[in-house]
Amino acid sequence: MSEDTLTMRGPVNGTPDAKRVAVGSAVGAVIETYDFIGFGTAAALYFGTAFFPGASPVAGTLAAFATLGVGFAARPLGGIIGGHLGDKVGRKPVLVASLILMGLATFAIGLLPTYAAVGVVAPILLVTVRIIQGLAFGAEWGGAILMSYEHAPWREKGRYTGIVQAGFPVGLLLANLVFLGSVHLGNDWAWRVPFLASIFLVIVGLIIRAKVPESPVFEDVKDSGDIVKSPIVEVLRTDWRNILRGIGLRIAETAGYAVSITYMISYLHSEHLATKSQTLTALCIGAAIGIVATPAWGRLTDKIGRRTVYLYSTAFAVFFGIPMFLLVNTGSFFLIAITIVISYAICQNSLAGAQGAWFPELFEAKTRASGASLAYQISAMVSGFTPFITTLLFVEFGWMGPAVLFSIYGAIGLWAAIYTRETWGPRERRAAEEASQHAHREGVTLAA
Repeated sequence: MSEDTLTMRGPVNGTPDAKRVAVGSAVGAVIETYDFIGFGTAAALYFGTAFFPGASPVAGTLAAFATLGVGFAARPLGGIIGGHLGDKVGRKPVLVASLILMGLATFAIGLLPTYAAVGVVAPILLVTVRIIQGLAFGAEWGGAILMSYEHAPWREKGRYTGIVQAGFPVGLLLANLVFLGSVHLGNDWAWRVPFLASIFLVIVGLIIRAKVPESPVFEDVKDSGDIVKSPIVEVLRTDWRNILRGIGLRIAETAGYAVSITYMISYLHSEHLATKSQTLTALCIGAAIGIVATPAWGRLTDKIGRRTVYLYSTAFAVFFGIPMFLLVNTGSFFLIAITIVISYAICQNSLAGAQGAWFPELFEAKTRASGASLAYQISAMVSGFTPFITTLLFVEFGWMGPAVLFSIYGAIGLWAAIYTRETWGPRERRAAEEASQHAHREGVTLAA
């Protein structure tokens, strides 16, 4: 196995800015997750009555979850736009633009009038702003993860991209902490304050991201004249199989999260198994553990491979669906908290930790942003409408419907992992080790 196997992954020992880029990308991920996930929490707890008050409780929840899904449906288009620009003009401009767009859209949600104030105009405005959120979030991930991946050392790409992926549980924790604090405000302020407060995070994020250097791999592609005229068309023509595999891999993580976390919030509340404060507290505990778990899973993929982690984690998810609901149905806060921690730290974080390095490695550098973004964001359409579908399944089959759906999503991920090649197996790890030692010897010789 030669170094050719590892070409276009960036400098063998990474760049001097690798850690700063990973942290800068992670900060953006924190902010955008805070904005996007906060909408899911608000949809589960507040939007049904604020924007769809004439409906029954179940119908109001369905309408709120449908609005949530609209944002996910817009994410593939954001991924296409962001991926195209990332392959054409660079990763960094996409990072900055997506953050600005997301910040403005989220702040606007906090200012929206409710149905009681303007009638049907209120849900129309909510859907419009949600679409803008989806476009921004769709463009975000590809730029952030590729910047970190392409600056990182070959042997630690799982670790560095794991730092970026850990931005998502940090954002989840912040969002739920703010919602937990605002739940006592009552009326509309309980959900307005978290969205309005996001503007301060956006300002901090823009300051940090403005100092992040461009990807060395993109600079190499540009200097060699390999920039593709239409990256989206090229990757669809030459690498559509990996896009399909990536969609399957991602569904297990993101759609599984939609059942075990997003829908579970509503389920615990509607079935009177936990109070809003208890539910948000359990989510905060899970998110706090996820901050450590996600990069730990990423580092594990550096040691045993991306595919290996995915196989074990998705197999676990297949068998966890029914026990997950049996545990929360006890109404015990301790068991509910344990269930959410398992659902998040194992079933979700392990897959997210592996995706950060695995997805970029499936595609050539010249179409990497487009390919990885498409695979990552198209699956979001499934997860976006999963809470809506899960609510319908519950109405028809009780808790068994959502439980089985969670296991099905795990099975889809397991199937995709079986049919997706390992990009960081023993041969690749050995070749990277040899290349690193060679680069070190050359550096010592030049210094002498």
